[in-house]
Amino acid sequence: MPPTPDLVADQDTAPRPMRRRGDLVFSSTALGAGIIILIVLAAVTLFLIVESIPAFTANPDETQFLNGEPFWQYVWPFVFGTLWASVIALVVATPLAIGIALFISHYAPRRLASALGYVIDLLAAIPSVVYGLWGALVFSQILQPFYVWLNENFGWIPFFAGAVSPGGRTILTASLVLAVMILPIMTAITREVFLQTPVLHEEAALALGATRWEMIRMAVFPFARGGMVSGAMLGLGRALGETMAVTMVLSATGAVTFQVLNSSNPTPIPANIALNFGEAYGDGVNVLIATGLILFIVTFAVNAIARWVVNRRAEFSGAN
Repeated sequence: MPPTPDLVADQDTAPRPMRRRGDLVFSSTALGAGIIILIVLAAVTLFLIVESIPAFTANPDETQFLNGEPFWQYVWPFVFGTLWASVIALVVATPLAIGIALFISHYAPRRLASALGYVIDLLAAIPSVVYGLWGALVFSQILQPFYVWLNENFGWIPFFAGAVSPGGRTILTASLVLAVMILPIMTAITREVFLQTPVLHEEAALALGATRWEMIRMAVFPFARGGMVSGAMLGLGRALGETMAVTMVLSATGAVTFQVLNSSNPTPIPANIALNFGEAYGDGVNVLIATGLILFIVTFAVNAIARWVVNRRAEFSGAN
């Protein structure tokens, strides 16, 4: 039924709610912050593209670092090293982050949960240089006997084959350090998502006779699946771009190998840039910037895939 003329006139003459000055300032600030982020992202993208063009068009025989090889042949081992180290770190950190978050949110007493959450969050405040020193000087020496044991007992697995590095500074050590570095942010996100699970859903599952683990599996995990994926992808993005810790821990050789215990280690893109930028000149600088562009594209693709997965999972949620 269409509205009557009197009702339309009343709606037109009704006073509009007055916007306060604080609301205007907040909305303007938020809009400006969003615009600044887009401008910075566009500026970084434009810089990387413009500075990378000479690396794609230069003569490989006359370009530093290429040594007569095409750019794509030069950058491929570093892309492999970046993805391989990050995937290992993600595989190690994801179950730990979910387990710690689950313990804090559903199992630990309140005081212990608060203390443990504070300690986990404190790990994110440790500089990456400190992680690098700890990994290179302490952690690698602790892991080296374990690597020998892995090689002796599980050397038939291709990952653990080959000669063991005598110093323990391998791609596996660097990946484990990365796993410790991304653990706080993954745990924090997963914990908050677990705590947002509707209490009525949990109580309903328990009232139907489910054990605590069955309640978590049927009520908490379906609700938090998108948040867990987001936390994992955010941790993966952090691992992809980490520089100093990997540079200090890894004995980089630029090899392409899935073996994780020997001295011939793949080199991630950030570590390659950090190790070579000081001596780069001419087109060599553009080559390193071009590898940074590849890393930028890989990270952007990872975040885009994560957003797509989260959006698909949002169609079904325990809150619906």
